[in-house]
Amino acid sequence: QLQASGGGLVQAGGSLRLSCAASGRAATTYAIGWFRQAPGKEREFVAAVTWRSGSRRYADYAKGRFTIDRDNTLSMGYLEMNSLKTEDTGVFYCATGSFDNDFDYRRDYTNSRRYVYWGQGTQVTVSS
Repeated sequence: QLQASGGGLVQAGGSLRLSCAASGRAATTYAIGWFRQAPGKEREFVAAVTWRSGSRRYADYAKGRFTIDRDNTLSMGYLEMNSLKTEDTGVFYCATGSFDNDFDYRRDYTNSRRYVYWGQGTQVTVSS
C-alpha cells in the first residue's frame, strides 16, 4: 500500500529526498504524512500534506528545512530535507491518514493514530 524510499547516509548540512508510493486504498485517503523515529525515542510527526488541496503542516523542527509535497496523478508523496543535522537521524515512515475535512485535519494532523496505512520505513543517517 505504501512504499517509502530515498533514505541513506548523508553528511550534516546535506540533503535527501524521500519518496512514498501509495497504492490501493492508501492512495484514496485525505492526507499523506511523514513520521520519524530516532533510536531509543518514540515516533514523532514530521510533516503532512492533504492530497487534494495541498495544505501543508510541519513540525517546528522541520520548518524552513523540510518541504513536503505530493503528486496526485502518480499517488506519490515526497519529503525534501535540507540542512540535515545529526539529530535528524532515524527511520522515516510515510503514512496516509483519514480525516473528515480540513478542520479535522488541521486539528489532528500530528496524531499518528489518525494515519491508517504505513510504509515500511526508510533509514536516514546524518553523520557529523
